[in-house]
Amino acid sequence: MAERLPKACIIGAGCSGFTTAKKLKDLGVPFDCFEMSDDIGGNWYFNNPNGMSACYESLHIDTSKWRLAFEDYPVPADWPDFPHHRQLLQYFHDYVDHFGLRPLITFNTRVERAERTADGLWKVTLGSGESRIYDVLFVCNGHHWDPRVPEYPGKFDGPAFHVHSYRTPFEPVDMRGKNVVIVGMGNSAMDVASELAQRPIAKNLWVAARRGVWVLPKYMDGKVADKASMPHWMPRKLGLALARAKIKRAVGRMEDYGLPKPDHEPLEAHPSVSGEFLTRAGCGDVKFKPNIAELMGRKVKFEDGSVEDVDVIVYATGYKISFPFFKDPELLPDAEHRFPLFKRMMKPEIPNLFFMGLAQPLPTLVNFAEQQAKLAGAYLVGQYKPPSPAEMKAVTAKDEALHLGPYYKAARHTIQVDFGIYVHDLLKEIEAGAKRAKAAGNPLPVPARAEAPAALAAE
Repeated sequence: MAERLPKACIIGAGCSGFTTAKKLKDLGVPFDCFEMSDDIGGNWYFNNPNGMSACYESLHIDTSKWRLAFEDYPVPADWPDFPHHRQLLQYFHDYVDHFGLRPLITFNTRVERAERTADGLWKVTLGSGESRIYDVLFVCNGHHWDPRVPEYPGKFDGPAFHVHSYRTPFEPVDMRGKNVVIVGMGNSAMDVASELAQRPIAKNLWVAARRGVWVLPKYMDGKVADKASMPHWMPRKLGLALARAKIKRAVGRMEDYGLPKPDHEPLEAHPSVSGEFLTRAGCGDVKFKPNIAELMGRKVKFEDGSVEDVDVIVYATGYKISFPFFKDPELLPDAEHRFPLFKRMMKPEIPNLFFMGLAQPLPTLVNFAEQQAKLAGAYLVGQYKPPSPAEMKAVTAKDEALHLGPYYKAARHTIQVDFGIYVHDLLKEIEAGAKRAKAAGNPLPVPARAEAPAALAAE
């Protein structure tokens, strides 16, 4: 009789959750996948009833179709280079249905708590109050849903909301003819500022930020910019130097667009990508302010001492890494938003827990967990054995130095990953782990203890 495989719980059915489910299904690993919403898609499900989608009506993904496609399910041939969110969500639905995953997902079911039992299993408590026991837990709840909002002295008397709530120029607030401040200069800030700054909409639009950024184009030399990537064998410093020189030639100086001079080099921050923002800034539709110094009723004072009448503030200030179902502080990020993981997936001291898609990969997060699931799946069927916990920690430190090294220190840069280098190293690690597993006799590192079949239970 074949050895029983461990039973897994997958939290979430966004792109990280359903690609993990697909790999487990392929390998015959039993699982339950719980999704708190009524359908798949997570962040890319516009107006998701679970309230966790950050999609706005005009959103097109900043990653080209060439880089976001799943390995075994091509994107539609007639897609534009940068698809609209509705196209991407349909692609997700088609993938889930093509591989028969939909019946394996339990919808409208929230995971309230997940805690380790005394014997190392996972007790998962659902919104219904029911508790179930699992051998292994996959965390796929995403990290773009818990808004981070800065605090400033004073009080603002107008509407102020995080960009997570933004849907259109008229929802949740009608911004036609209004004076609008957008705080932040990340990708969402670029998109929303470009949309609102058009003359029929905002009366005045200011982008306020602590520092300037490099705004990267979506196209370079007539081709989508993210098709070009440095080969994994190229020294990182050389590749970055070449990329930075090319970016500077392509976009010129930020000051020439009326924006502040960045205090860092290109690619020392998570890229802000926009095909329109620099044009809007060059036209004077987008104006720049330093960070907010004080809120003064219906006025805002900025750090340069200027004061403006403001009707609406939109905070495009990023997100927290949150796991509301965990209470153990060891399973939560530290005060600096750091959360080191072996291969951005595993805590060395917990052999039956995987964090999937918990990264800020360049160029895309869409198919990142699909790659991670190769290691996780091989592990659960005894075909991969990780190094010792001490080695795992050493590898994690080395990986973080490689991936985080080029970026200035900030909460937004604690989980940065270069997709190409990461996947190359991941596949090498899977190969090395396969040799370790074979030498050990391919035992199951996570035994099946949570659920015994009825026949076995009766014995």
